[in-house]
This record gives sequence, C-alpha cells and structure tokens, in this order.
Amino acid sequence: MPNHGDWQLATYLAGLEGVRPALPMSFADLARRAEETLSAELWSYVAGGAGDERPLAGVTVVITGTLPGFTRDEAAEAVTALGGKTASSVSKKTSFVVAGENPGSKYDKALTLGVPVLDEAGLRLLLEKGPAAASAAPEPRKT
Repeated sequence: MPNHGDWQLATYLAGLEGVRPALPMSFADLARRAEETLSAELWSYVAGGAGDERPLAGVTVVITGTLPGFTRDEAAEAVTALGGKTASSVSKKTSFVVAGENPGSKYDKALTLGVPVLDEAGLRLLLEKGPAAASAAPEPRKT
C-alpha cells in the first residue's frame, strides 16, 4: 500500500494529460525505492562506511610516478571501485603508496613514515587479493 506522499504524487501524475493509469503508481514506487536506497547509502557514509563490505573499505592509497599498465586515473578508479580512497599526499593515515617510475618525494615520505610502498604488481595484488596480501608483498626500490 502506498504511503501518503506516494499517493499524492500518483494523484498529481494521473491528472496530467497523456499519462497512462498504471504509470503514476509505478513512478511513485520507483521514487520511493530510490529514496530508500539513497537513505541507506547516506547512513552508511554518516556511520563512517560501517557496513561497507568492499575489499578496500578503509584503505587509503596514494599513487605516484608512472605506471606502465595504468594511467593514474585508471588506478584511482580501480581502488575506489573496490571501496578504497585515494589521496594526493602521503600521511601517517595512508595505507599504501603505489610508486611507478620516477615517483619523487611521495616515495621518500612513505619510507620516512613507514607507509608500505607497492609497485604495479603490488597494486594488482591489492586489487585482486586485498590489503593483507599486498602488505606481504616485497617493497620495490625507487627507479
């Protein structure tokens, strides 16, 4: 049974010229489901990502240097698609630094702070098997 807001929306839509009778309730139901989904996502965000089951939830990655198999945008999209976050600078809160060729000062700062450094193979391991497997991978040397 539709709630009061759904009924009002359906009644309004039904009064529009050219709207088929079944469409208003279908649209109202679709709007309600979209609102419920958005609310769930918003509460998950407010709760600090609690309930995020994606493999890289809570992981922050900084990408520096040139990666042969990824653009920086592609690498960042792969991380975020699995629930991770990307950052532009290294801090003690950084989970991993992915360093390609000519990584610059971000690599040095990661070493100073003790942040694990991954090469492209390490990034692929992170994406495929998660942070525990990537943490166990040997760290690359600066090139």
